[in-house]
Amino acid sequence: MHPFTFLLPLVPLITALPAPFAAPPNIPTTSAAQTQLSGLRVAPQGSQTGYSRDLFPHWTTQSGACNTREVVLARDGTNVVRDSSCAAVSGRWYSAFDGATWSAASDVDIDHMVPLSNAWKSGAASWTTSRRQQFANDLTNPQLIAVTDNVNQEKGDKGPEAWKPPLASYHCTYSKMWIKVKSVYGLSVTSAEKSALQGMLNTC
Repeated sequence: MHPFTFLLPLVPLITALPAPFAAPPNIPTTSAAQTQLSGLRVAPQGSQTGYSRDLFPHWTTQSGACNTREVVLARDGTNVVRDSSCAAVSGRWYSAFDGATWSAASDVDIDHMVPLSNAWKSGAASWTTSRRQQFANDLTNPQLIAVTDNVNQEKGDKGPEAWKPPLASYHCTYSKMWIKVKSVYGLSVTSAEKSALQGMLNTC
């Protein structure tokens, strides 16, 4: 072996970070989210009685053959290729909740930031079906995001007092999104929920 072999410079292995992925729209600044959080009505959760996901018509047609799910998959992914029925057949999706990257749309769920059941118990029970449909398909506010399917299922209908994204570095953004949606739709928060949101906002 050549005596100078060990003097050759070593090239460090660099793990590439995910390329920038699209974020849901209209995430407020920290100061705006703080103002919105202070303005939310604090109240106990209402009853689950009468709730059904069917009362929130979701994944409605947005354009041509594309429904809300397919629009969000295209928005949140990179190099997304869709077939004639608008189904995503290839692409890459970075899940901000847990930091995982997926190459199959079947591994990705579209999360309702404020779950439909939570909305029902915090004000949506009195809404019209049209208003609930708007909420369930909202592409204007940060209510929909593509994430790892089993992480979304783990979240279920839990509020931030009971569940937070595994990736702690996302807690700031998560709280701002949740606060924005509740503020836009005039939904109430419980005291425990508000406390959890404030704690997450404090990490910003």
